[in-house]
Amino acid sequence: LYNGRTKGRQFGTKCSSGDRIGCGIEPSSFHVQTAQIFFTKNGKRVGSTVMPLSPDGLFPAVGMHSLGEEVRLHLNAELSEDDDSIMMVDSYEDEWGRLHDVRVSGTLLEYVGKGKSIIDVGLAQARRSLSTRSHYFEVEIVDPGEKCYIALGLARKDYPKNRHPGWSRGSVAYHADDGKIFHGSGVGDPFGPRCYKGDIMGCGIMFPRDYILDSEGESDDSSDMKELRLQPRGVRNVMYLWREQQQEEDGEEEEEEEEEDIERDHEGRKVVVFFTRNGKIIGKKESILPQGGFYPTIGMLSSGEKVKVDLHPLSG
Repeated sequence: LYNGRTKGRQFGTKCSSGDRIGCGIEPSSFHVQTAQIFFTKNGKRVGSTVMPLSPDGLFPAVGMHSLGEEVRLHLNAELSEDDDSIMMVDSYEDEWGRLHDVRVSGTLLEYVGKGKSIIDVGLAQARRSLSTRSHYFEVEIVDPGEKCYIALGLARKDYPKNRHPGWSRGSVAYHADDGKIFHGSGVGDPFGPRCYKGDIMGCGIMFPRDYILDSEGESDDSSDMKELRLQPRGVRNVMYLWREQQQEEDGEEEEEEEEEDIERDHEGRKVVVFFTRNGKIIGKKESILPQGGFYPTIGMLSSGEKVKVDLHPLSG
């Protein structure tokens, strides 16, 4: 799969004479400015990816590169959905490194824990950490459940499975029920508005201009990214959507004592973590990047909670 880069990553099986290759856009693309693109081989889904949606739309394109190549093009092909839902569930489950008391169904995460006490947290953590190539993710509150104890944030890879994101060291999170930010502490600070059914919460990292990609978390194609140095040409992400907010000066923020201890223990770099609500930045928090990076992490704690997740809304 090639996604805006000259170097591809392993995506599916090779195709030969007689194979039918398909491409389409999910009708329920998650965000108005992004599209969920899926690919098929002989009528079966191979996988999907997310890319920005151009104001003019996306157009079918076919490329060929060697003498004698011939293809037959069907611009009005129809895809049978038989068995595809199962395949899509499998592909989305691959996005998650850890799931505790959370059920995955496509892009939907559902809390299936007891929801009786604070130790009944349901946790979903992505398989790959945020990077300059994929620096932002979002969740939509489909069902707030009984209490809307939904938290969205970033955490170290070995974060405790029964702790809400933000409650323990190496994590920072925006909580929907009270609008507070939690930064390695069980006590939150006023941060933004509360979130309700239909609201889209987002979280990302503004990496330093000279950020060096030592690795890309646990990604299979991390080897080709090692020792890649970014040129100092601004933060490498698609944050033009909120350019005015970026130009605002960040106020001085107090660091929690636990985060100061982490800084003394290892040479973690400081990054700016930002949070959004319905496409608008609501605030930022400076945080120390844990060894191995920050992983998208979602927590839920009351019965009936459901969220729809997009781990790559701005990639591509």
